Amino acid sequence: MRARLKQEMNIQAAAASANGFNPSALSLRKSVSSPIAASAMERRKVASGVVMALVAGDMWITLLTSISAMKPSTNHGMGGAVRADCLDQAAALLEQSRLDFYELLVREAGKTLPDAISEVREAADFCRYYAVRARADFTNASRLEGPTGELNELSLQGRGVFACISPWNFPLAIFAGQVTAALAAGNCVVAKPAEPTPLIAARFVELLHEAGVAPEALHLIPAPGRLFGEIAFAHAALAGVCMTGSTATALTINRTLAARGGAIVPLIAETGGLNAMLVDSTALPEQVVDDVVSSAFMSAGQRCSALRLLFLQEEIADTVLEMIVGAMDELVIGDPARLETDVGPVITAEARDGLNRHVERMSREARIIKACRLAEPHSRGSFVAPHLIELKHAAELTHEEFGPILHVVRYRSNDIREVLASIRNSHYGLTLGIQTRLESFWRQVFEGTSVGNTYVNRNMIGAVVGVQPFGGTGLSGTGPKAGGPHYMTRFANERTLTVNTTATGGNAALLNLGV
Repeated sequence: MRARLKQEMNIQAAAASANGFNPSALSLRKSVSSPIAASAMERRKVASGVVMALVAGDMWITLLTSISAMKPSTNHGMGGAVRADCLDQAAALLEQSRLDFYELLVREAGKTLPDAISEVREAADFCRYYAVRARADFTNASRLEGPTGELNELSLQGRGVFACISPWNFPLAIFAGQVTAALAAGNCVVAKPAEPTPLIAARFVELLHEAGVAPEALHLIPAPGRLFGEIAFAHAALAGVCMTGSTATALTINRTLAARGGAIVPLIAETGGLNAMLVDSTALPEQVVDDVVSSAFMSAGQRCSALRLLFLQEEIADTVLEMIVGAMDELVIGDPARLETDVGPVITAEARDGLNRHVERMSREARIIKACRLAEPHSRGSFVAPHLIELKHAAELTHEEFGPILHVVRYRSNDIREVLASIRNSHYGLTLGIQTRLESFWRQVFEGTSVGNTYVNRNMIGAVVGVQPFGGTGLSGTGPKAGGPHYMTRFANERTLTVNTTATGGNAALLNLGV
């Protein structure tokens, strides 16, 4: 798998170089093990801080003015087809500007080049997919069958002003998905990017305005989360909230919205999960190892969908673990701007320290099977060594550790019901992996769990827009699934129109009977 990825990356890099993009120029330090170089990290902090300060200094006025000035009728009045044209144009502009976004994603978010390329592609997919849905669902009313002499129609209409709150781990793709869905449904949007990554969001908002989205329909508010919530969630014009982030944040927002006066507004939340993969004794070990390593360690484990808990049937556990350790030895940890890098830094020093505290606790309470080695240059960045940790019981992992740390539990085939119960009892339900050559096994696991996205005999990351709609259940989110056919309806009000057509002089429809 890794060889195939490198081959694909070399092709992408050659094409980018032909267009004047030099990946090595992103690295401010030439050491192979360089982090987002210390100077680059400082530049990111300074640049981000300027954007944040512009808002923080006059936060209340800025946000209140933005929301109050929005006129939802402006965006809704454009019609679904016109809004769809704007999104198609945005996708085209995004692809034309992809090199700029690659650089931003590497510098500001610490993305590796493969991750940056994939994220730009996903953002463009969101634009085009929601354009398709806008034309299909928001252009004309649907005729409903009813009694003769009546006209019955169902139409979808934007709710008003939506607050969209996006995370730092997908600062372009998720930000784009939330904002474009809300706009395509006919809403105005106040968009709050994650605090570590406002520059990526600012560039995409600029692109949307260039594509034809009215300035009064979309405002970017890069602000501290608490201040943003205090103002936006209390504003009478607020018609809904879309957020991706931690479960704790989602619960806080839910309580805040429930306590406010006025109309009841929807919350669309996608949160994290204790994502598991079950491997039985029939699984092909080489495929298991490829899928485990990519699911657990790519993007430095900073994906909502990343594998956190691996269940291995005891008959194959030793063999598979030995192979995983060997694969981990091949991981290149370093500067995300370099093509050979597999694992870059985690987002902040605070995140690094929290993950290291978890590893320290696990060293006392569990068994560290493998810890990748970090060299001296890694100390100048927020790097966390990929870890493989064996637990005695799944219950020892009580909450999500958002980084390159994989936990493993052995199980006996007779205990599969208890394994499924442990997954259900976590109350998370985002992603689930199954590795087996038995259809009866994967069907048993699928039917015995309630997880949003289940993957059989493949990795658990990289959901494709329109093909694998993404979202979880329970503590992992509210739904509907992003990138799916039902997502945009949550941003809309449903309206029915019933007309007694006989009141204007008879029932012309009866003339067609028998024709």
